Amino acid sequence: MPVSKWWLAVGRPDHWQIAFEHGSIWGLKATSRQEAIWQDLSTDDHVLFYATRPVSGVIGHGVVRTKFKQHEPLWPQEVREGKVVWPNRFEFDVTYCLPRDEWATRRVAAGNLIVRGGFQPVAREAAEAIMEPFAVKGPAQGEGPSLHEEMKRKLVEIGGLQKMIAETEYRMDGGQLDVVWRRVERGAPTYVFEVQVGGDLQHAIGKLKHAHDLWNSNIFLVVTERDASKADLLLAGTFHEIRSKLGLIEVEKVNELFRRKKALYDFEAELGIC
Repeated sequence: MPVSKWWLAVGRPDHWQIAFEHGSIWGLKATSRQEAIWQDLSTDDHVLFYATRPVSGVIGHGVVRTKFKQHEPLWPQEVREGKVVWPNRFEFDVTYCLPRDEWATRRVAAGNLIVRGGFQPVAREAAEAIMEPFAVKGPAQGEGPSLHEEMKRKLVEIGGLQKMIAETEYRMDGGQLDVVWRRVERGAPTYVFEVQVGGDLQHAIGKLKHAHDLWNSNIFLVVTERDASKADLLLAGTFHEIRSKLGLIEVEKVNELFRRKKALYDFEAELGIC
Protein backbone atom coordinates (compact mmCIF):
# COMPACT_ATOMS: atom_id res chain seq x y z
CA MET A 1 0.00 0.00 0.00
CA PRO A 2 1.49 3.40 -0.98
CA VAL A 3 2.72 5.60 1.87
CA SER A 4 0.89 8.92 2.17
CA LYS A 5 2.99 12.03 1.60
CA TRP A 6 2.76 15.37 3.37
CA TRP A 7 2.50 18.79 1.72
CA LEU A 8 2.26 22.49 2.57
CA ALA A 9 -0.14 24.52 0.41
CA VAL A 10 0.58 28.25 0.64
CA GLY A 11 -1.94 30.88 -0.39
CA ARG A 12 -3.56 34.18 0.47
CA PRO A 13 -6.39 34.14 3.05
CA ASP A 14 -8.96 35.20 0.44
CA HIS A 15 -7.81 32.35 -1.83
CA TRP A 16 -8.37 29.87 0.99
CA GLN A 17 -11.80 31.38 1.60
CA ILE A 18 -12.74 30.79 -2.03
CA ALA A 19 -11.24 27.27 -1.95
CA PHE A 20 -13.47 26.25 0.97
CA GLU A 21 -16.56 27.88 -0.51
CA HIS A 22 -16.15 26.04 -3.83
CA GLY A 23 -16.01 22.46 -2.61
CA SER A 24 -12.51 22.43 -1.03
CA ILE A 25 -10.40 22.83 -4.18
CA TRP A 26 -6.79 23.98 -4.47
CA GLY A 27 -4.60 24.58 -7.51
CA LEU A 28 -0.96 24.60 -8.60
CA LYS A 29 0.61 26.64 -11.36
CA ALA A 30 1.69 25.10 -14.66
CA THR A 31 5.43 25.63 -14.10
CA SER A 32 7.64 22.60 -14.63
CA ARG A 33 8.34 22.30 -10.88
CA GLN A 34 4.69 22.62 -9.80
CA GLU A 35 3.60 20.28 -12.59
CA ALA A 36 6.04 17.64 -11.32
CA ILE A 37 4.77 18.09 -7.76
CA TRP A 38 1.16 17.79 -8.91
CA GLN A 39 2.01 14.57 -10.75
CA ASP A 40 3.52 13.24 -7.51
CA LEU A 41 0.44 14.18 -5.48
CA SER A 42 -1.70 11.15 -4.60
CA THR A 43 -5.05 10.29 -3.09
CA ASP A 44 -4.85 10.16 0.75
CA ASP A 45 -1.85 12.50 0.87
CA HIS A 46 -2.05 15.05 3.70
CA VAL A 47 -2.07 18.82 3.11
CA LEU A 48 -1.44 21.65 5.58
CA PHE A 49 -3.32 24.88 4.78
CA TYR A 50 -0.97 27.87 5.13
CA ALA A 51 -2.47 31.37 4.87
CA THR A 52 -0.05 34.20 4.09
CA ARG A 53 -0.09 37.69 5.62
CA PRO A 54 -1.76 39.01 7.65
CA VAL A 55 -2.44 35.49 9.03
CA SER A 56 1.02 33.99 8.42
CA GLY A 57 0.39 30.49 9.68
CA VAL A 58 -1.28 27.11 9.27
CA ILE A 59 -5.07 27.30 9.67
CA GLY A 60 -5.94 23.63 9.21
CA HIS A 61 -5.23 20.44 7.31
CA GLY A 62 -6.92 17.92 5.04
CA VAL A 63 -6.61 14.84 2.86
CA VAL A 64 -6.34 14.74 -0.94
CA ARG A 65 -9.22 13.01 -2.72
CA THR A 66 -9.01 13.63 -6.48
CA LYS A 67 -6.83 15.46 -9.03
CA PHE A 68 -8.03 17.14 -12.18
CA LYS A 69 -7.12 19.77 -14.79
CA GLN A 70 -9.26 22.91 -14.85
CA HIS A 71 -9.71 25.49 -17.59
CA GLU A 72 -12.30 27.71 -15.86
CA PRO A 73 -11.14 30.71 -13.74
CA LEU A 74 -11.86 30.53 -10.00
CA TRP A 75 -9.61 32.83 -7.98
CA PRO A 76 -9.74 36.67 -8.34
CA GLN A 77 -6.56 36.96 -10.45
CA GLU A 78 -7.88 34.32 -12.84
CA VAL A 79 -11.26 36.03 -13.13
CA ARG A 80 -9.63 39.43 -13.59
CA GLU A 81 -7.24 38.22 -16.29
CA GLY A 82 -9.73 35.88 -17.93
CA LYS A 83 -7.37 32.91 -17.81
CA VAL A 84 -6.48 30.05 -15.50
CA VAL A 85 -3.30 30.60 -13.48
CA TRP A 86 -3.57 27.47 -11.31
CA PRO A 87 -4.79 24.73 -13.69
CA ASN A 88 -3.43 21.71 -11.76
CA ARG A 89 -6.25 21.30 -9.27
CA PHE A 90 -7.11 18.81 -6.58
CA GLU A 91 -10.09 18.29 -4.29
CA PHE A 92 -9.54 17.61 -0.63
CA ASP A 93 -11.49 16.68 2.49
CA VAL A 94 -11.06 19.09 5.38
CA THR A 95 -9.89 17.22 8.47
CA TYR A 96 -9.80 20.37 10.57
CA CYS A 97 -9.96 24.11 9.91
CA LEU A 98 -10.10 27.04 12.29
CA PRO A 99 -13.17 29.30 12.06
CA ARG A 100 -12.46 32.24 9.73
CA ASP A 101 -12.52 34.86 12.49
CA GLU A 102 -9.85 32.92 14.42
CA TRP A 103 -7.29 32.48 11.65
CA ALA A 104 -5.10 35.38 12.79
CA THR A 105 -5.32 34.62 16.52
CA ARG A 106 -5.10 30.82 16.57
CA ARG A 107 -3.03 30.02 13.47
CA VAL A 108 -0.07 27.72 14.06
CA ALA A 109 3.41 28.90 13.10
CA ALA A 110 5.26 26.82 10.54
CA GLY A 111 8.07 26.08 12.98
CA ASN A 112 11.40 25.51 11.29
CA LEU A 113 9.89 25.15 7.82
CA ILE A 114 11.03 27.59 5.17
CA VAL A 115 7.71 28.65 3.68
CA ARG A 116 7.82 29.28 -0.04
CA GLY A 117 4.95 30.31 -2.26
CA GLY A 118 2.95 27.61 -3.98
CA PHE A 119 3.08 23.98 -2.92
CA GLN A 120 5.93 22.12 -1.25
CA PRO A 121 6.68 18.74 0.37
CA VAL A 122 6.96 18.53 4.15
CA ALA A 123 8.55 15.88 6.35
CA ARG A 124 5.94 13.86 8.22
CA GLU A 125 7.43 14.61 11.63
CA ALA A 126 7.38 18.37 10.97
CA ALA A 127 3.78 18.22 9.68
CA GLU A 128 2.55 16.25 12.68
CA ALA A 129 4.20 18.72 15.06
CA ILE A 130 2.38 21.58 13.34
CA MET A 131 -0.96 19.72 13.39
CA GLU A 132 -0.73 18.75 17.05
CA PRO A 133 -2.50 21.91 18.38
CA PHE A 134 -5.49 21.06 16.15
CA ALA A 135 -5.85 17.52 17.52
CA VAL A 136 -8.73 16.40 19.71
CA LYS A 137 -7.27 16.19 23.20
CA GLY A 138 -7.43 12.74 24.69
CA PRO A 139 -6.94 11.34 28.21
CA ALA A 140 -3.69 11.35 30.14
CA GLN A 141 -0.84 9.22 28.87
CA GLY A 142 -1.26 5.56 29.78
CA GLU A 143 -5.06 5.68 29.83
CA GLY A 144 -7.31 4.33 27.11
CA PRO A 145 -9.44 6.80 25.19
CA SER A 146 -12.42 8.05 27.18
CA LEU A 147 -15.87 7.34 25.76
CA HIS A 148 -16.47 11.07 25.48
CA GLU A 149 -13.35 11.63 23.37
CA GLU A 150 -13.98 8.50 21.31
CA MET A 151 -17.45 9.76 20.38
CA LYS A 152 -16.10 13.19 19.44
CA ARG A 153 -13.39 11.65 17.27
CA LYS A 154 -15.87 9.42 15.47
CA LEU A 155 -18.32 12.28 14.89
CA VAL A 156 -15.53 14.37 13.38
CA GLU A 157 -14.51 11.54 11.08
CA ILE A 158 -18.13 10.87 10.08
CA GLY A 159 -18.50 14.57 9.28
CA GLY A 160 -15.44 14.42 7.02
CA LEU A 161 -16.90 11.41 5.20
CA GLN A 162 -20.07 13.48 4.74
CA LYS A 163 -17.93 16.14 2.98
CA MET A 164 -18.56 18.55 5.85
CA ILE A 165 -16.06 20.75 7.68
CA ALA A 166 -16.04 19.01 11.06
CA GLU A 167 -14.35 20.27 14.20
CA THR A 168 -14.40 19.95 17.96
CA GLU A 169 -14.47 22.51 20.77
CA TYR A 170 -16.34 25.09 18.67
CA ARG A 171 -16.63 28.33 20.60
CA MET A 172 -20.06 29.83 21.25
CA ASP A 173 -20.69 32.80 23.56
CA GLY A 174 -17.82 31.95 25.87
CA GLY A 175 -18.65 28.23 25.95
CA GLN A 176 -17.72 25.34 23.69
CA LEU A 177 -19.70 22.83 21.67
CA ASP A 178 -18.34 19.29 21.45
CA VAL A 179 -18.60 18.81 17.66
CA VAL A 180 -19.97 20.90 14.80
CA TRP A 181 -20.26 20.26 11.09
CA ARG A 182 -20.32 23.17 8.63
CA ARG A 183 -21.04 23.06 4.90
CA VAL A 184 -18.70 25.95 4.07
CA GLU A 185 -15.82 27.46 5.98
CA ARG A 186 -17.53 30.78 6.73
CA GLY A 187 -20.92 29.27 7.39
CA ALA A 188 -22.64 28.75 10.70
CA PRO A 189 -22.74 25.19 12.04
CA THR A 190 -25.30 23.12 10.15
CA TYR A 191 -25.12 20.22 12.61
CA VAL A 192 -24.23 20.50 16.30
CA PHE A 193 -23.51 17.58 18.65
CA GLU A 194 -23.11 17.47 22.41
CA VAL A 195 -21.70 14.22 23.80
CA GLN A 196 -23.05 13.64 27.31
CA VAL A 197 -21.99 10.30 28.77
CA GLY A 198 -22.82 11.09 32.37
CA GLY A 199 -22.69 14.55 33.90
CA ASP A 200 -24.95 17.56 33.48
CA LEU A 201 -27.57 16.73 30.83
CA GLN A 202 -29.43 19.98 31.44
CA HIS A 203 -26.35 22.08 30.62
CA ALA A 204 -25.69 20.08 27.43
CA ILE A 205 -29.27 20.45 26.20
CA GLY A 206 -29.15 24.14 27.08
CA LYS A 207 -26.12 24.60 24.81
CA LEU A 208 -27.87 22.78 21.99
CA LYS A 209 -30.96 24.97 22.40
CA HIS A 210 -28.79 28.06 22.22
CA ALA A 211 -27.09 26.77 19.05
CA HIS A 212 -30.50 26.19 17.47
CA ASP A 213 -31.67 29.67 18.49
CA LEU A 214 -28.50 31.28 17.11
CA TRP A 215 -28.05 29.42 13.83
CA ASN A 216 -31.12 27.22 13.34
CA SER A 217 -28.69 24.29 13.48
CA ASN A 218 -29.73 20.65 13.45
CA ILE A 219 -29.01 19.63 17.05
CA PHE A 220 -28.16 16.21 18.49
CA LEU A 221 -27.43 14.88 21.96
CA VAL A 222 -25.29 11.73 22.16
CA VAL A 223 -26.03 9.73 25.31
CA THR A 224 -25.64 6.29 26.81
CA GLU A 225 -28.69 4.04 26.99
CA ARG A 226 -28.82 4.72 30.73
CA ASP A 227 -29.11 8.51 30.23
CA ALA A 228 -31.56 8.44 27.32
CA SER A 229 -34.61 8.29 29.61
CA LYS A 230 -33.26 11.19 31.71
CA ALA A 231 -32.85 13.28 28.58
CA ASP A 232 -36.39 12.39 27.51
CA LEU A 233 -37.74 13.71 30.83
CA LEU A 234 -35.92 17.02 30.36
CA LEU A 235 -37.24 17.33 26.81
CA ALA A 236 -40.76 16.65 28.03
CA GLY A 237 -40.42 19.31 30.72
CA THR A 238 -37.84 22.10 30.91
CA PHE A 239 -36.90 21.95 27.23
CA HIS A 240 -40.28 20.96 25.77
CA GLU A 241 -40.06 23.70 23.10
CA ILE A 242 -37.17 21.95 21.34
CA ARG A 243 -38.35 18.38 21.86
CA SER A 244 -39.22 17.95 18.17
CA LYS A 245 -35.99 19.63 17.04
CA LEU A 246 -33.39 17.76 19.12
CA GLY A 247 -32.26 14.30 18.06
CA LEU A 248 -31.23 11.79 20.73
CA ILE A 249 -28.53 9.39 19.52
CA GLU A 250 -27.32 6.57 21.72
CA VAL A 251 -23.61 5.80 21.77
CA GLU A 252 -23.98 2.46 20.01
CA LYS A 253 -25.80 4.18 17.13
CA VAL A 254 -22.77 6.45 16.62
CA ASN A 255 -20.55 3.36 16.59
CA GLU A 256 -22.82 1.69 14.05
CA LEU A 257 -22.94 4.77 11.82
CA PHE A 258 -19.15 5.03 12.00
CA ARG A 259 -18.70 1.39 11.00
CA ARG A 260 -21.13 1.66 8.09
CA LYS A 261 -19.68 4.93 6.81
CA LYS A 262 -16.13 3.60 6.95
CA ALA A 263 -17.11 0.35 5.25
CA LEU A 264 -18.87 2.22 2.43
CA TYR A 265 -15.95 4.60 1.98
CA ASP A 266 -13.42 1.74 1.96
CA PHE A 267 -15.56 -0.13 -0.59
CA GLU A 268 -15.82 2.95 -2.82
CA ALA A 269 -12.07 3.46 -2.53
CA GLU A 270 -11.51 -0.15 -3.57
CA LEU A 271 -13.65 0.47 -6.67
CA GLY A 272 -11.92 3.80 -7.32
CA ILE A 273 -15.12 5.86 -7.20
CA CYS A 274 -14.72 7.85 -3.96
